[in-house]
Amino acid sequence: MPKLVKILSIDGGGIRGIVPSIVLAEIERRTERPVAKLFDLVAGTSTGGILALGLTIPKNPNGPLYRAGEFAGMYAREGPRIFSRSLWHKLWGCNNLMNAKYSSTGIERVFDEFFGESRLAHAATNVLVTSYEIERNFPFFFKSSSARSRADHDFPARQVARAASAAPTYFEPMKLPSGTNTDHYTLIDGGVYANNPAACALVEARTTHPDASGFLVVSLGTGSLRHSLRYDSARNWGVAKWAAPLLSVVFDGVSSTVDYQMRQLMPDVPGDAKHYYRLQTHLEPHQHSLDNTCAANIAALQALANKLIENRSGDLDELCDTLVTK
Repeated sequence: MPKLVKILSIDGGGIRGIVPSIVLAEIERRTERPVAKLFDLVAGTSTGGILALGLTIPKNPNGPLYRAGEFAGMYAREGPRIFSRSLWHKLWGCNNLMNAKYSSTGIERVFDEFFGESRLAHAATNVLVTSYEIERNFPFFFKSSSARSRADHDFPARQVARAASAAPTYFEPMKLPSGTNTDHYTLIDGGVYANNPAACALVEARTTHPDASGFLVVSLGTGSLRHSLRYDSARNWGVAKWAAPLLSVVFDGVSSTVDYQMRQLMPDVPGDAKHYYRLQTHLEPHQHSLDNTCAANIAALQALANKLIENRSGDLDELCDTLVTK
């Protein structure tokens, strides 16, 4: 029988993943159900990909799922370990000019601890995580549906998380064995083309559920930037000056563009239930960094998430009612 297909999409944003994790914890509190039991498809990019994997794949097969509140704590606790670099790494990389800003050691250890030996096929609901293959130049989608049907697509969850979060200039690309032992993929953060993966998720859901009665998309942002780049400052910038801000421009631009597309595809209709929710907050310039793990910034991001919940409480009530009744 046709059903309403429910989709969760989570943006990239590094340490700013605190924001959607707190919003999801509130949704879990109001519905009294874990994320994996509320949605038919969970999609994520970068930090959103980590959340998508962590909230749907137990560390041990048939074990308990992580709850969203645990990931809010994980960002605060593990952020300094993920984004850490020794003095030698800083000097050897000429302070990020000649090498990735961070060693992959810290982030890989965190993923090893969180995901253990779990694999993509162990997901409790369908999962889609974005990445980009730089040797062959194509978007790479990790899909739990493919993992269940093809052994060479069933990657360890810790490796998927690492590939999804390999943001250019921050971490080195992920060299992922292809599953055939004769080749590999070279992957970076999918934020370069799908920092907001909502459109990718909707296409995937329409493909896999052609007889659906309708689609509900819940899209969670990690904060958009209010600060602008002034002409007088940027007009004479070269490669070195553009390197850092360009990544932010790409990520923010992609997220806003997809939000616009989704609003056109799934507009609000008077008298009809909403089919598209975008929950997003605004950042001050000092909060926009992907790797600012100081206690003050963590607290500020937590406050932004709680304010977003307060401001959109009515929408959240409406959404949660739809999630549990339809």
